Amino acid sequence: MAINDPIGDLITRIRNAQMRRHSKTAVPASKLRGWVLDVLTDEGYIRGYSRVELEGEKPTFEVELKYYDGAPVISHIKRVSKPGRRVYSSVADLPSVRNGLGISVVSTPKGVMSDNAARSANVGGEVLFQVY
Repeated sequence: MAINDPIGDLITRIRNAQMRRHSKTAVPASKLRGWVLDVLTDEGYIRGYSRVELEGEKPTFEVELKYYDGAPVISHIKRVSKPGRRVYSSVADLPSVRNGLGISVVSTPKGVMSDNAARSANVGGEVLFQVY
């Protein structure tokens, strides 16, 4: 099955698994998804992920979701830049999510990083999604 929006698919799988209170979810593996999952792990929104390769199947990432007092740590996750409308931002115009309580995940020339890391690296880029 061809997926036109891999980041949107990743976000939807995480959101759906948390709505059903699953501890893990499976996502098809790719470099971009791995970089995004690295940012979510570093910022503390997921426990972690591991690459699973079974013989005869395509590799997947097994994402371990994070909960605090029974509620998902990710209360809101929203796609900003979509295939039909790309959203780019300079370093001066990077949006602040909930006055710093959330993050924007940004794809920059220096890699995929959070908005705070992009500000400190002084780079802008495509705003992929917001999490809080």
